[in-house]
Amino acid sequence: MLQITNPIDRRLLDDWQRDFPITDRPFSELAAAVGEPETDVINRLSRMRAAGRITRVGATITPGTISASTLAAVAAPPDLIEEIAAQINAEPGVNHNYLREDHWNLWFVATGPDKEHVHDSLERISERTGLKVLNLPLVRPFNVDLGFRMTGGGTAPRPPRTPDCTVMQPGDAALLQQLTRGLPISEQPYHDLARKLDLDADALMQRVRILLDAGIISRLGVIVRHRALGWSANAMVVWDMPAEQVAVAGPALAAHPGVTLCYERRPVPGEWPYRLYCMIHARARSEAREVLEGAKALPELQGADHKVLFSTRCFKQTGALISRKEAAA
Repeated sequence: MLQITNPIDRRLLDDWQRDFPITDRPFSELAAAVGEPETDVINRLSRMRAAGRITRVGATITPGTISASTLAAVAAPPDLIEEIAAQINAEPGVNHNYLREDHWNLWFVATGPDKEHVHDSLERISERTGLKVLNLPLVRPFNVDLGFRMTGGGTAPRPPRTPDCTVMQPGDAALLQQLTRGLPISEQPYHDLARKLDLDADALMQRVRILLDAGIISRLGVIVRHRALGWSANAMVVWDMPAEQVAVAGPALAAHPGVTLCYERRPVPGEWPYRLYCMIHARARSEAREVLEGAKALPELQGADHKVLFSTRCFKQTGALISRKEAAA
């Protein structure tokens, strides 16, 4: 576990996981805020990325806006977990892959420019591994704006908003793909990205502002690796309840302190009855179980059966596959 003990590093991670400046020299603004030279801030973030403490300075995209994704799982034999995880990771659209404590033990997110691409990815994974793939598409999110403060716990969820996809223009998918991979950590990252995409820098920054204001970009900032920063006791909790109860229980669960993600997914009859999901990211299992006990006591969740799946290993964590050009490459 990597600890962030330097106060400047802690401020950079705490204060800039969202609302990253969209200006000619954004790291200069971070530098002014922490009272350090711009070159020092650039070097600090570069070192943290190289050390695996952050994945990137960039964007996360609101699910279901310009691309498709689904949560999926397989039941890998214990002696083949490494092999099957590698086979899953070989699919370019897979951007997360975790080992969890359950019969369905390898859980991954498959992404792509459209539902057909995601479906084909799951088919290839099933053929490659010889395993049934549990497909659990998103129905609705209650909180997917994951963030972590170095002083502990996830950040409070922001009020949900409906993305306005009518603002999308040709070229935006390629821009968003690059932002999910991360901005250059340089003096003028938007200018550097504009040159890569053969765009005018001012026009590119304006598109980023529009996509952020429209809710297509859900968060622009420092994307941390939570396990590397100490949140190693991470539990996915799934709840079995009727669809009409989810509408009430989802917002209540999302607002519960310590719950870092919350959403509804489509169940699989006869295989997986759970509709409501939440994540609890904690530094110790005892802490995660305390959060869970509080969630179980919520009136909106009374009578709901649940299952706890602790994560034990991360095989992959990267940005989503968005661009059709990238998918075809």
